[in-house]
Amino acid sequence: MERAAKKESVEQLNEVFKTTSVAIVAHYSGLTVAQMQKLRMQMKQAGASVKVSKNRLAKIALEGTDVVAIGSLLKGPTVIATSNDPVAAPKVAVEFAKANEKFVILGGSMGKTVLNVDSVKALASLPSLDELRGKIVGLLVAPATKLAQLSNAPAAKLARVIQAHASKGEAA
Repeated sequence: MERAAKKESVEQLNEVFKTTSVAIVAHYSGLTVAQMQKLRMQMKQAGASVKVSKNRLAKIALEGTDVVAIGSLLKGPTVIATSNDPVAAPKVAVEFAKANEKFVILGGSMGKTVLNVDSVKALASLPSLDELRGKIVGLLVAPATKLAQLSNAPAAKLARVIQAHASKGEAA
């Protein structure tokens, strides 16, 4: 790589690290190109991204960011998964690691908090931001639905009583 290309790569990585809320580091040695493409596609669908970079350049790019703690994990052939949703990248990484034993999660960082492998798995087990929003909306709508059902219940019972009386009158 030329010096200018390295500098541009470092700047791009630095911008990614500054804007991300979570970064996951994993070894990918032994994965095929098709498997890496599948990982990239799954990450993109979840709103996350995957970067493969020279470790030395990535360590330089980490300086001055919240996720600087992952610098010690950058040894060997590593891939860095990042996302703004704190659950998206860990969820995809853990699922991909279950299906591919050559993809080994080393750890990560969520803001300034360092994550080990177990922490990444725990983070992956949490519901995503969209799932949480759905649950909150469901909780907010539930009382209104119950009120509507309760207010309609007496009228419905009264209508059934009148209908039963009318049916009895017709039968007689």
